[in-house]
Amino acid sequence: MLKQGDKIKIVAGGEATIIEELGSGGQGTVYKVSFNNKEYALKWYHQPGEQKFHDNLKNNIEKGSPSPYFLWPLFLTEKGENGCYGYLMELRDARYREFSDFLLAKAQFRTVSAMIEAGIKICISFRKLHNAGYSYQDLNDGNFFIDPENGDLLICDNDNIAPHGTNTGILGKCRYMAPEIVRKEKMPDAQSDRFSLAVILFLLFFNNHPLEGARVAACPCMTENHEKKFYGQSPLFIYDSSNAENRPVPGIHVNVIKLWTEFPVYVRSMFEEQFSQQVLMNPNLRITEKEWLEKVLLRMRHELIVCPACGGEIFADMQNNTFICPDCHQRLQRPPIIQSGSYEVAVCKGKYIYQYITNRNTQLLNTCTGMVVESKKTPGLFALRNQTNDTWILTTKSGNTRPIAPNEVAPLLVGNQIAFGNGTNAIIK
Repeated sequence: MLKQGDKIKIVAGGEATIIEELGSGGQGTVYKVSFNNKEYALKWYHQPGEQKFHDNLKNNIEKGSPSPYFLWPLFLTEKGENGCYGYLMELRDARYREFSDFLLAKAQFRTVSAMIEAGIKICISFRKLHNAGYSYQDLNDGNFFIDPENGDLLICDNDNIAPHGTNTGILGKCRYMAPEIVRKEKMPDAQSDRFSLAVILFLLFFNNHPLEGARVAACPCMTENHEKKFYGQSPLFIYDSSNAENRPVPGIHVNVIKLWTEFPVYVRSMFEEQFSQQVLMNPNLRITEKEWLEKVLLRMRHELIVCPACGGEIFADMQNNTFICPDCHQRLQRPPIIQSGSYEVAVCKGKYIYQYITNRNTQLLNTCTGMVVESKKTPGLFALRNQTNDTWILTTKSGNTRPIAPNEVAPLLVGNQIAFGNGTNAIIK
């Protein structure tokens, strides 16, 4: 164990000074340290471990992080007298809460929108990780820190990440390991990451494990054999369409029972598909992070609105002219829709529009280019504020045109069209 004032040599040069202990786990202890006049977190391993783990960590530091959401290893320390070592990473801001705090109701998202944004950032991060040739291999609830105000994300414990086809000896955490890993048929890879990702998303939205229903509740003691059965040999989704044996139990699985029907059909259908027997037993059928984004998460972002009657966050029915608010049961008029290519965004005060909506040539999913504002004089009349440096062209339903300079607004009246100046156009319908 290290103590305040201890000096730790850094491979790249210089020394880090121990300030205080931040926390400890089975693999190592995390300290706050000072290095080059800046404070960092130092993860110091309790055991030297295998050389291949050390070499993989060194390679990851040299290659750099695939995404800013990862608290990526930055500097490797020299080995101590007992062979132990560690690495420096950025400190985590106190506004981020552990994902487990959300699951235990010690923290809650300020808005449904913030929860959706967290899911989007999780998928963006693992898409970039996999595209960079890595697999995480130990994806579980302990890896995530989330800002409950806006869904901002930090991913920790990145020392087990390894290139595709390489494993550092870590299999993962039970309940998050893919069935084929539990059955010891394979080593962790990108496809097993995608099973773990689906579990994380289900927990994020429904606060219940997708495989833990009546069968697990009836188990008096979760032995190793039971774990192999429930998570490896015969896993069963709690809402499996053809087998009701593992349904949620009233009084036990309260959250998922309450929340399941509050999400749109396409959200539930995707989880039913990804936890179907066919996909559970065939890793190659798991969808990619890009598919989660395009088919589910971005659509949720686009369709989420605030009910004008009760103020609750709900998903707009984009197909019908009127629909019922699930919270206050008032019949609502469908809001205007901004259609840009294949994307349809329900108009709502405060709704952000992102660069992938206003520029089809980009894949930047979190760069804001516009915001929906409501008229102070005429409630229910909306406009889109231009938050880019470009001038847009508005064409009204009657055919008149005028420029929309930066920080000006384009009325979102049905029939109006907006040209964003890069070959991307939107129509209000």
